[in-house]
Amino acid sequence: MSPQEVEAFFTRSDGSYLFARWGRPIVPVVFGVIEATLGVVKGAIEAVVALAGHSMAETDPELGANLMVFFIRDWAELPPVPKLDHLIPDLGPLCARLAQADANQYRLFRFDADGAIKAAFVFLRMDAHLSDMPAEDLALAQAAQVICLWSDRAFAQSSPLARVGAQVILRPDVGDIIRAAYHPMLPTVARDASHALRIAARLP
Repeated sequence: MSPQEVEAFFTRSDGSYLFARWGRPIVPVVFGVIEATLGVVKGAIEAVVALAGHSMAETDPELGANLMVFFIRDWAELPPVPKLDHLIPDLGPLCARLAQADANQYRLFRFDADGAIKAAFVFLRMDAHLSDMPAEDLALAQAAQVICLWSDRAFAQSSPLARVGAQVILRPDVGDIIRAAYHPMLPTVARDASHALRIAARLP
């Protein structure tokens, strides 16, 4: 993969380059699923965290849980959730915009003072498209998309997953970038495209 191809994964719609990875262990919590699906979602997160060489924990000292995944049927379900509006400013107007756009997913990140990811919120409205996806595939795709701050265009036209025979896996190029991006010699946050050169140099 060329440095230019890597750069595209973190170049935003406005042309700016922005990369961030988690600066603390990930502590996930999942809402709106049965026990069996809960294990699938957490298993996918654990797999992607292990791929990155990052870590998980039982609790976050500041937030308790810092990766919250919500499975819902309608965006109107979110505003009444107790204290959620404290974590997500303008939650009501946001849900109204998502409903108007007929969106089926939304991800929101929060960052620490240095710009590293300290929390992420994943909202999945289970419309016909998402409901047709096996839980394993949906969970893996979401885990891949929250392990780094990708460009808003990175997966607009293509999924982070690939099919190999009957099995769905994380795309090898995406997996390689995740692994390289978490190399201990690379910065947690980068705003210069030269960072893509350093990732490319560590790809297999």
